[in-house]
Amino acid sequence: MKHTEPLEIVKSTGDRNTFSLEKLKRSLEKSGAGPAIVSEILHKVQLELYPGITTAEIHKKVHNLLKKEKSAYASKYKLKKALYELGPTGFPFEQFIAEVLTYSGFSTSINKIVEGRCVSHEVDIVANKDGSTIMVECKFHGDRKKYCNVKIPLYIDARYRDIKAIWDQALGRKPLREGWVVTNTRFTTDAITYGTCTGLYLLSWDHPSGHALKDKIDALGLYPITVSDLLSNREKQFLLSREVVLLRQLKKDTFYLDHLEVSPDRKERIMEEIETLCPQEQES
Repeated sequence: MKHTEPLEIVKSTGDRNTFSLEKLKRSLEKSGAGPAIVSEILHKVQLELYPGITTAEIHKKVHNLLKKEKSAYASKYKLKKALYELGPTGFPFEQFIAEVLTYSGFSTSINKIVEGRCVSHEVDIVANKDGSTIMVECKFHGDRKKYCNVKIPLYIDARYRDIKAIWDQALGRKPLREGWVVTNTRFTTDAITYGTCTGLYLLSWDHPSGHALKDKIDALGLYPITVSDLLSNREKQFLLSREVVLLRQLKKDTFYLDHLEVSPDRKERIMEEIETLCPQEQES
């Protein structure tokens, strides 16, 4: 039965929200599906909605419908879930963010020990661009219910200030411009307020508006291998263990697919999916 009245759905956090057909439509459009497919899927989903349905159920229905149309549509639609799969250690997420920065014009180093005025710090990513340096701390959560609260930017801000206190004393260093906190989930309101107040740059799935992590990934065509519906979980874990975090990396070198003894037919379909998601080298 098609619902026309406001419908209450249950989010992964347990909170209840009013279902937004317009929001679902935007997500479908971002998958790359054309207007006819978007319209058809919206119609089918509306017929299966009921009060109290979970967002996970809705996403699963939409994902399956997109997959029937084209695997690349389904892969792009599941981007948010794919970021949670860059675990469980979180190191693949750090590598992924380093790649996002690299394709944005930065030169990057991962897991660097940096001296502060008081103590030394292990910094997830040190990145340089346009004559200045940024320090990036990545906070990965495998559980979408976990948000980054104000304690995270408080802690990172203290570390950043300790490093900045002596950073420019070393000869040849590019000026330390900014501290970043990046997460695959979301920041609480207090965390964003504190970051804004202190000058920390906070980057999450949906913040800052228009320049969030999801926007950067789409703009650069930097999809993690975990978005693929054609690669098995075993194959994804193998690739991540070899520090292959981007689908684009497989486009450049199919060595790992050959090593995994992927059949020629499936390899062709995987490469077609990659070409659809990453049609050309994109630079910021």
